[in-house]
Amino acid sequence: MSDIAVLINTAVAVLAAVLLIVRFRVNPVISLILASVYLGLAVGLGVEETVKTITGGFGEIMVDVGLLIAFGVLMGSILNQSGAIRRLVEHLLKTFGPKRLPYTMGLAIGTVLQSIFLDVLLVISAPLARKLAPKIGKLGTARMATAMAIALECGIVFTVPGVASLALAGLLNVPLGKMLLFGLLLVIPTIIISIAIMTFLFRRGFWNEAKDEDHTFVAEEDSEGEEPADKGLASVPTTNNERGATASSAQPAGGSVAVVERERKEAPLLLLFAPLLTSLLLIGAGAILEIFEIQLPWLQLLGEPVIALLIGLIGTCLVTRAAIGQKKVEEAIAVGFKESGQILILTGVGGSLAATVAAAGLGDILGGFFSASTVAPLLVVWAIAAVLHIAVGSVTLSAITAAGLLAPIAPAIGLDPVLLALAAGAGSLFMVHVTSNTFWLLQSLLGQSVRGALKSVTVGVSVASVVAILLILPMSLLF
Repeated sequence: MSDIAVLINTAVAVLAAVLLIVRFRVNPVISLILASVYLGLAVGLGVEETVKTITGGFGEIMVDVGLLIAFGVLMGSILNQSGAIRRLVEHLLKTFGPKRLPYTMGLAIGTVLQSIFLDVLLVISAPLARKLAPKIGKLGTARMATAMAIALECGIVFTVPGVASLALAGLLNVPLGKMLLFGLLLVIPTIIISIAIMTFLFRRGFWNEAKDEDHTFVAEEDSEGEEPADKGLASVPTTNNERGATASSAQPAGGSVAVVERERKEAPLLLLFAPLLTSLLLIGAGAILEIFEIQLPWLQLLGEPVIALLIGLIGTCLVTRAAIGQKKVEEAIAVGFKESGQILILTGVGGSLAATVAAAGLGDILGGFFSASTVAPLLVVWAIAAVLHIAVGSVTLSAITAAGLLAPIAPAIGLDPVLLALAAGAGSLFMVHVTSNTFWLLQSLLGQSVRGALKSVTVGVSVASVVAILLILPMSLLF
């Protein structure tokens, strides 16, 4: 089959998948499998080889990241049950003060909290951000909403163990330690620069409090006291001591005393996060050993991502069991398994499409087009992911699909696959809008009008998308 025919059939397969998802509301998993079947048959793989390629692609990526995703989501679910997220935000406020809160909260959400499933993390942290926004000043709602949107979306695609970053690493055969190091190098400046740009725009009149904030929501919250925050934190179990502390914190004069008293009775915050931080340090240490070719068998074993995250999961279970009880830990694990199921299947079918694209020979074709430059494929994968996200509304789906399409070209042109993974993630952030569940959660939970959410979420995360690819391009010249 000619190169043009392969390109046309690949384009038809991708467009058909998008149309099925957007227009006919077909589940993304089914749509991607149908696209893979069409592409395999259209390029002449035959029935048997097409099915073998699809199932093989699914199995390969599950071997690489299946356990990693499951362990990461389970850790996040348990931390959620322990109330650690709420306490971390309160600690950040006390430590850094209101002026730096958008940056500190954004960095915390975009890095150490990425083991938590995005919607859960958003629902837990948004009511707290909503209450803290007035402490920042006039543009508090705008800055906190933007910081949260940028951090949430950047974290899942750049930061291990964010679900999309794990999926991209597995899809492109990127060592997880390398993905962790490169992701941190990218996500931290991306979050800081993007929040700074949006703050500059807000201070120049981009935000209109009268039109961009939902003042009805504010009035309701004021009249009901702590109720909205309690609703947003409904999934966090509270002990009798916690309830007493929460009730005390509703009194203006004793709020800070209540927080201090509650932290004395609860497990230390550092202890709750210690297992997760330990697993990330072990993964990073393993990556450093690999880069410098240092032979330390015991550390190499502990630095293997599966072993490191398993250690983190076991440690999290033990620590939180002492804090909230075995029953609550078991409930959190059940929720984590439920959340990880859809992520695993979506990641697997992304691997199926990538395997079919590779079997069709698209890698050799595109490799010839981009052989003179490593910058061009990074821009192409960014653009493909951006277009897919605008159409489909899923960051993870668009990142996986775009990376899968261009995964075969990385070896052909000597491009480091980690850069391709980061570029796909960056593109998938572009134009988070009304098709995204995250958009509506941020709009409602942070008291914004739809117009306000289009500024803080859509524009804010799009700025982060552009900032990220502009940082990735010079990285491609260095590595």
